[in-house]
Parts: sequence; C-alpha cells; structure tokens
Amino acid sequence: MNYYQSFGMQCIACRFSNVLFAAIILLGSISVKAQKSELKPGFDKEEYLEQLRIHVLLYDTARRDPAKPKSAITKPQQFKQAYESPIMGLDNKWALWTHKTRPVAAINVRGTTVEPVGWLENFYAAMVPAIGELKLTNAYTFQYHLADNPQAAVHVGWLVGMAFLAKDIVPKIDSCYKSGIKEFLIMGHSQGGAIVYLLTSHLYQLQKDKKLPSDIRFKTYASASPKTGNTYYGYEYESLIDGGWGYNVVNAADWIPELPFSVQTLADFNETNPFKNIDPVINKQKLLTRVALRHAYKQMKKPSEKAQRNYQKYLGNYASKSIIKVLPDFQPPVYFKSNNYVRIGPTIALIPDAEYYKLFPNSDTQVFIHHLQDPYLYLIQKYKH
Repeated sequence: MNYYQSFGMQCIACRFSNVLFAAIILLGSISVKAQKSELKPGFDKEEYLEQLRIHVLLYDTARRDPAKPKSAITKPQQFKQAYESPIMGLDNKWALWTHKTRPVAAINVRGTTVEPVGWLENFYAAMVPAIGELKLTNAYTFQYHLADNPQAAVHVGWLVGMAFLAKDIVPKIDSCYKSGIKEFLIMGHSQGGAIVYLLTSHLYQLQKDKKLPSDIRFKTYASASPKTGNTYYGYEYESLIDGGWGYNVVNAADWIPELPFSVQTLADFNETNPFKNIDPVINKQKLLTRVALRHAYKQMKKPSEKAQRNYQKYLGNYASKSIIKVLPDFQPPVYFKSNNYVRIGPTIALIPDAEYYKLFPNSDTQVFIHHLQDPYLYLIQKYKH
C-alpha cells in the first residue's frame, strides 16, 4: 500500500471517527454549560507536569528505542484520553485528552521517534515566510498565516508536520466546542514543542478569520523545543500569548533547544539600522582608515552570507528531495533568505544542580540524556518559582 492509499484510508477512518468522537464528547459533557473560566494565566508546574505525563503515552511501545530505559513518569492523574490520531505527514501524531472533572481539553503533539522520516522533518530546516501556502498532496494545499510581518519566517519541516496535524486537530476542537469545552491546553515536547508554536499561531489566526469561535481559550507549553522561527515570528508569537498564556520549558543542559543551526546576516536586522548605510561613515575617514574599514566590513559580512546560502542549499534544496520521496506531490516552496533562528517565548529555565548530574551525567555516547522526559520530570519537580 502506497502513502496516498494509506492516507486516503486514514481520511475515511478519520471522518467516521469524527462523528463518533463528537457523540462521545457530547454525551460526556451534557452538564457542561455556561462554565466559568478554568484555565488561569501564568506558569503552573502541576499543569505542565500533567501534560508531560500525557506526552509519554504518545510514543508507541513497539517503536521506542529499546536502548532507552522505560520512563519513570507516572500515568496522567487528571485527564482521560478521548482520541489518538493515526500517524500522518512526516511521522507526526497527536492525542486529545479531556479533564475528568473540568471542561478543559488537552492537545498533545508527539515529538521525534526512531523513524528516519521524523528526523528528516527536523533536518528540513530552511526558512519560509510566515504567510503562504504549502502543496502537500494533490488533494491538500495548506494555507497559513502565522504572523503579519513580511519579515517573519519559520522552519519549513515543522510547518509541514503542523499542516498535516492541523487538518485533524481543528475538527476535534470544533466538536469539543459544540459539547461545551472552550478551553484547551496545547503541549509538545522536543519536535512536538516546535510544532505547537506554529499550531498555536495557526489557531489564533483561525480565530481572527472567524473560522474558530473567538471565545476559545488556548494555553501553550512548548517543552524542550528547538528554535522554530526568526525574531520577527518570535515577536508576534509572544504578543499572541502575552499575559501568561504560553511558556517555553527548557533544561539548561539540553542541546536540542540550541538547534537549528543559526546564522545572522546584516539582512536580518530591522530596516532602520547603522549597518545599512555604512559607506557615508567610512567615507569620512582618512584613506588608510577607509581601506582598513572596508576590508574589515567585507570580512565580517561575506562569511555570514555564505553560511546562510549553504544552510539553505543543504537544509532546504537538498533536504526537499528526500521529502518528495515520502510525499511525492509535495512542491518545495520558495525559501526565505535567512537562517536566523532564535529562542521564542517566555522561558522557564530548569537549571541542573550537582544532584542532577549524578543522575544524568554528561555523556559522549548518550547524547539525549538531558533531553528525554525523565530529566525534565526531575527538574520540574524541584522547580520552586
């Protein structure tokens, strides 16, 4: 069975499951009418911890790396599972859980698995404008508007993953809303954390476009997330979740939040900057000084521009050829000429101490020792702010 036959069968199954899902949610929430707001702004350690518990269950036991020990994280205590998606896109998956006693739902996005296609999504790291469209299959072109600034740009691989997930997630949000659930926690760890940034931006835009009700409340936890976009995207995302409605949780020993490879060129600065018209400043100097300054300026300017072109060449043009092997009708977009990835969102920094390093020592062979859920569990339990 090829990818499209599989995807088509998934779509038929999803349509049936949507009907069944709506009925289950409706029956389970008859008494949920005219509720008061349940989610509160601000970082909530227990709220994050519960989402981390949910997240562990998204990784299929048969597909886990046998070299990794079983997680010490316990099962969710306050939420029950309402839906788990099929695998879609580039090995992407999500689940929806509902609170046992409160009208709150949780959207949880899986991170990278051991499957090579999931890693391909990470390495497809060219930037694209934050407004545009992606042709993913002959039957599905995803239109997106993640930020207003034309200089805003995001990671194309995670955008592809989000596009497939959003097609499945939005109908479930609609079903929850019809049943009386209007508040949603959104969480992802690792690659899932990167995706939930983009998903959150997409959902807010759907509200602006009146494609989702304006009284839905979202609260987002990106956990162990790599960098998803540039400064201009980051500014607008942070404006969306301002007031305590989104957080970035990072273990300071974890190397994944330092990715993707980033380079800042002079073109990445705001329009008004002192580097744009530097010639008049240089021309005022004496001859030898002018020569020295021009040489120094070129030596600083050209390497960053060359690095950016190389990143786009290998992480965009070359990587897209592998994407097409998985998604044969995918059309690579026009890339944004930047790789200036930055950390995004209000950050909860989990700082390891000596006791932490006794349990999770630095290692040249276990490169994910600080990135998995257990070290995050250990640090969040000690977090006191």
